Amino acid sequence: MTATTATAFHRPATASPSEHRPETRSTGDGARAVGAALKSDWIKASTVRANKAILLLTISGGLLVSWAVAVLVTDQVQYVAQVGFFWTSVTSMLAAISGVLLFGSEVQHGTLAGALAAQPARWVLALSKTLTAAVLGLVIGAAGLAAGFGGAVLGGLGAGDTSSLAGSVGWALLFTMLSAVLGLGTAMVVRNTTAAVAGLLVWGFVVENLLKLFLAEEVARVLPFTAGNHLLAYSSDFETPRTLAIALTQPENALVFGGYAAVALVVGTVLLYRRDTN
Repeated sequence: MTATTATAFHRPATASPSEHRPETRSTGDGARAVGAALKSDWIKASTVRANKAILLLTISGGLLVSWAVAVLVTDQVQYVAQVGFFWTSVTSMLAAISGVLLFGSEVQHGTLAGALAAQPARWVLALSKTLTAAVLGLVIGAAGLAAGFGGAVLGGLGAGDTSSLAGSVGWALLFTMLSAVLGLGTAMVVRNTTAAVAGLLVWGFVVENLLKLFLAEEVARVLPFTAGNHLLAYSSDFETPRTLAIALTQPENALVFGGYAAVALVVGTVLLYRRDTN
């Protein structure tokens, strides 16, 4: 038998089907991917100038507003334990804006495609940004509360009843954390920073106040920022006795506001999978 004939009858060895198993990601791989994405997102969030401006505005605004209320409002007795929370409504909106920037800046500057190319598993990106938004909301909320209490103390107010202060602070921080997540979800849905920020501001400060004039009080109490603001340790002078009587409890308000944030985030994540990266 010639060499040519031997070569013709030679068959390369084939691997068994078990040797061609597709590669799968282990739990450890997923955890490492989330950790790397978190590190990347936190670097981006901490270096964006807008977030630094938001933090500065949170602190300066909280000090000024609480001090002004403490000094200028003299027709009623006020305490630090109450006035310290006045600025948190605005702080929550600032936290929502920071959440918008967390995703909107990626779209605006064209870095979203690069982020997804480095980490194709989009759930990792969504989870990372959600956790980063929650931390941003916590930091901004804590800064706003510290400034609010500091301004009230500088204004010469007494401490007041502090027996439930720890719980009140916890609810307020939950409000700012969920606000940041709501802002993130809104940006993921809208994909336009200006539109998302304008929509949140107009809805929170204008639309809801108009709707409360026409809607039944039982319906108005489940509006997002109405429920969110009821997490704070003070009541508005514009609320009627009936409104206060049928108001939701703080856990119920947290579920309502958190529900809006969760829906926005879920819809945004679905759209993240269905849309192009650019």
